[in-house]
Amino acid sequence: MAFDEDSGRERHRGIPHYHGDAVRALFVLAALTLIVAQSTGAQLPLSTAGAVVGAVVLVVAAGVTNPTQRWIHWTNAFLAALGTLLFGTTVIEKYQAGVNTVSASFIFLEALALISLIALYFTVRTLRGIVLRPVNE
Repeated sequence: MAFDEDSGRERHRGIPHYHGDAVRALFVLAALTLIVAQSTGAQLPLSTAGAVVGAVVLVVAAGVTNPTQRWIHWTNAFLAALGTLLFGTTVIEKYQAGVNTVSASFIFLEALALISLIALYFTVRTLRGIVLRPVNE
């Protein structure tokens, strides 16, 4: 049956703490947020081309994410860390500079920073499961 406990473990090839599905959803959400933010004129630390390329990279990474390829989880960790650093630093600097925290730009930046941070958490949990998995599996 589709709701058996073992069906998820078999599908993820025994990787404990596999969260690739959550990371995939968060990357698509971040890509959509980037496009919407850029199209509404939000002040992002990226050019228009940078926002579109970033959205494409996130969607491609989401589409490639699967439990059998280790390299994509390392790539996802890099992308999530990059997003956290880029958007997190920008939003903190704007907050400390006294920028209006209810402006659309600030809200989009905050959302992107938080989405990236959550994606980083889930990606690191997945990597931990992959690295700590017994070799004979």
